[in-house]
Amino acid sequence: MRDVERGPRPLLTKREREVFELLVQDYTTKKIADQLYISEKTVRNHISNTIQKLGVSSRSQAVIELIRMGELNI
Repeated sequence: MRDVERGPRPLLTKREREVFELLVQDYTTKKIADQLYISEKTVRNHISNTIQKLGVSSRSQAVIELIRMGELNI
């Protein structure tokens, strides 16, 4: 089995990216949960995981950092 050359691993999972794309569109936690067919608790977990990855302390700081890093577009 040979190693396959891959690019850098993305910072966010697909679902974390979906959650934050909806957050910047001013969706509430409930609306995000409804849109993605997941629970509100799961939405909050995705947000919390992303905040931890970034080393910030709030959703808004996470959004700003993700935009700054080019991980999220508005």
